[in-house]
Amino acid sequence: MRNKTLGVDIGNLTIGDFNPIVVQSMTDTDTTDVESTVSQIEHLASAGSEIVRVTVNNDLAAKSVPQIKKRLLEKGIDVPIVGDFHFIGHRLLTKYPDCAASLDKYRINPGNVGKGSRRDENFDTFIRVAKDLDKPIRIGVNSGSLDPELMQLKMDNNARLTNPLDSELVEREALVDSALLSADRALKIGLSENKIVISCKVSRLSQMVESYKKLSSLCDFPLHLGLTEAGMGSMASTSTSIALGLLLSQGIGDTIRASLTPEPKGDRAKEVKLCQDVLQSLGLRSFRPSVTSCPGCGRTTSSFFRELSEEIEIYLEKYSKEWNQKYPGSSELKVAVMGCVVNGPGESKYADIGISLPGSGESPKAPVFIDGQRFSFLKGNTIAQDFIKLVDNYVEKRWGS
Repeated sequence: MRNKTLGVDIGNLTIGDFNPIVVQSMTDTDTTDVESTVSQIEHLASAGSEIVRVTVNNDLAAKSVPQIKKRLLEKGIDVPIVGDFHFIGHRLLTKYPDCAASLDKYRINPGNVGKGSRRDENFDTFIRVAKDLDKPIRIGVNSGSLDPELMQLKMDNNARLTNPLDSELVEREALVDSALLSADRALKIGLSENKIVISCKVSRLSQMVESYKKLSSLCDFPLHLGLTEAGMGSMASTSTSIALGLLLSQGIGDTIRASLTPEPKGDRAKEVKLCQDVLQSLGLRSFRPSVTSCPGCGRTTSSFFRELSEEIEIYLEKYSKEWNQKYPGSSELKVAVMGCVVNGPGESKYADIGISLPGSGESPKAPVFIDGQRFSFLKGNTIAQDFIKLVDNYVEKRWGS
């Protein structure tokens, strides 16, 4: 059960208020390179990123934002664009009103907007721009750039306690307080409560999870989840999946991002697919048909069932976008490709359409099950093509109307 949060409109979608959990990503291009940035946003949006964030870190970047937005709209791409501001966001938004107007949301990091009275002044300027233009914001707190004055105050107060808390607990309090104090200040300036999204990103899994659990218990603002600086490779994907899964399974979170470090020349959209996979695995959203297949064992006669599983995965990946448009609802399709008689028939019956390939010593024919009932047997050298044809027919028959 999702936790109740406020609804925040961002471009053409709404975050929170029990709306579907939104997948977002961020470009890694130089924002001043309009061509490359537009191209990457198009790629991310095509992969399924429903919000894309871009860095706005200097005057040239701010000047480029309206051009980027214009080029995207000319291409028919209306994905909401978020401006990521650090240090001088207040100045850039006031100096370049076209940039401020073009963006669908602003991200502010309360840990790096200045010190002392200058911090409050800069923060207030930033919020007033958002208020005047009726733009939503994300107050994005990061452990790596936590407000040093707030953290020091917390540490000093903790040191005076008879039984001081662990430093990680103190940091967690500082993260949550920084987000909530900033949100409260934004409200006092006049920004509506339905214009605020909050995040508390940490690179340590347990710290991140506990911070969001605390935050969720103290406010109704929509929460943007992310294990920041997750790293590269399988460990990064695993840690991110666990962190997001733990929170989402408890009803916490309204929008998510996987902060993966891409391999050199790697696909930036990998982070989008990981988020989609997490949501689909939890049964929260469906993006593409799913395939159940066994790992193989001594009972399986060859690698054929693995090759068929891969072929089916590739086929479904290739046509899922087309099917989503042509056959709404087909992303719910469940396919089973099994390698022997032990679990094959059972899993095939649970799927919408499944095939149980012959294992060692079994009859050289493969029963196909559709909607829980045995439909036919396949055999010979064309099993793969014949099964794919049955999948095609099933999708058209079930969702074509």
